[in-house]
Amino acid sequence: MRTVWRFIHRTLFWSYERGSWPYDVLVAVILIFVLLTPRNWFHDRPRESEGASLDVQLVARDPVSRTRTYRLAATALSHDKRAKNPTPELERETHDILGRTVDDLKDSTFQIVRIDPQLASDGSVSYYDVSVHQ
Repeated sequence: MRTVWRFIHRTLFWSYERGSWPYDVLVAVILIFVLLTPRNWFHDRPRESEGASLDVQLVARDPVSRTRTYRLAATALSHDKRAKNPTPELERETHDILGRTVDDLKDSTFQIVRIDPQLASDGSVSYYDVSVHQ
């Protein structure tokens, strides 16, 4: 029994000498785990999904002032970033989303002029109308 506990203790605290067969076995087990573990076990996918571009729609365009208004679904934002009043954090997040998903805004400089949250009947934000100057 003492040998089993010593094995567990040495394994947990990684106290085998480098180059010994238990050390090599532990390294092999770690490599096998890293290389063969399915990606979806860790939920480390980027937030963007294939349908992310559907969360942003062009609503209005004003060529004179060079502004466009996009409708951004509130579900495109993480729950903690949604706000009923425009905040600098909300502005940063919407700027990042628009820059990634709208083809006309990719690789270009633009400024968010106004963010108008549109509330649902239950008081939660359903989408944002975001005016952008390019």
